[in-house]
Amino acid sequence: MMFRVGMTSLLLWTLTAAAHAQTGPVGPVSTSTEQPGGKISYATARPKPLPIAQGYTDADASKALQGSAPQEQRIPGLQAGAIGTGKPSTPGLRSPVSKARENLPEAPAQVDFGTSGLPFSTARADLKPNATNDQYPYSAAGKLFFNESGESYICSASLIKPGLVITAAHCVAKFGSNQYYSDWEFHPGYRDGISPFGKWTVKKAYALKSYLDGSDSCKVAGVVCKDDVAVLVLVPQKNSYPGKRTGWFAFAWNGGGFTPQRITHLTQLGYPACLDNAGYMQRNDSQGAVDSANVDNTIIGSLMCGGSSGGPWIMNFGVQPALTGTQFGSAPTPNTIIGVTSWGSTNNAVKWMGASPFVAENVKKLVDAACNDYAPACLEN
Repeated sequence: MMFRVGMTSLLLWTLTAAAHAQTGPVGPVSTSTEQPGGKISYATARPKPLPIAQGYTDADASKALQGSAPQEQRIPGLQAGAIGTGKPSTPGLRSPVSKARENLPEAPAQVDFGTSGLPFSTARADLKPNATNDQYPYSAAGKLFFNESGESYICSASLIKPGLVITAAHCVAKFGSNQYYSDWEFHPGYRDGISPFGKWTVKKAYALKSYLDGSDSCKVAGVVCKDDVAVLVLVPQKNSYPGKRTGWFAFAWNGGGFTPQRITHLTQLGYPACLDNAGYMQRNDSQGAVDSANVDNTIIGSLMCGGSSGGPWIMNFGVQPALTGTQFGSAPTPNTIIGVTSWGSTNNAVKWMGASPFVAENVKKLVDAACNDYAPACLEN
């Protein structure tokens, strides 16, 4: 598979999906964009290690909980999501990663907090006895498989256009190495070895040059960074994309969805290996706060771990109610992503995680470049 720069002014780097990245800025190239299949080892795929913020203390997390002073006013932006038809593939794809596990204990619907004092609640996305993985908005999130140096790994990801997936840059490329990974597969709505909407290979990956060459603004190099964000364009199947059925999330940038004190409330989705062995989608709800001392990363409390990297952080999650005698508050757009899981705490006691900020200079540029190169993947009708 080939990757090429769609907007040279963005200094985005791309590469073939069947090989490692070329080094140096890549100009327009012309090679096959079709990705050979069958390269992922589902049975041995390991969670991509969650980057750990060494030196980020409980006191830092507690300060973030209190919110930050407003910065210079920027114009918030938002692109809408969509529900989708909800029609699964017939039959859903079964991968040999796991078998039905009837005796696994249910993850408790807990109200929990670590030593940092950031409250959160983490539990399976499923509602006993019913699964939610094939229902919007859960269906727009999924499991991401890929290869690195001959080994298969997993991250989490989500749709933000019918054929456009957003995830963490560290699930796409190695920070500062000018090296991409390969053979990505996105499985929306994945649940215990079943992919109800099929598997989707990737035509092209987009990340910022600053992340690839290591010049990105970081408080902790390669971990707490400004631009740990990437976009993947999917290969269409029968001239269609999964978002038509799964739906896709809205996404915002430049502080959209945050209060003037730069706090918000978020739902985090992902497939962490420390919970149900990454077989089930997990949901975490927490207050989110911008930490201006750490390159404006958003901080939340969470029980998640490796494998959840790249999973969406969503405000106004769920199906909006019909209003009677009341009105919505500010920033009411439902199911809007404002970040993806980037890094975690140094030990199990602290239980906080961080996400790079969504700003026009990263997420908007990446999406615009991908949609400029592959307009059909972004068409909403």
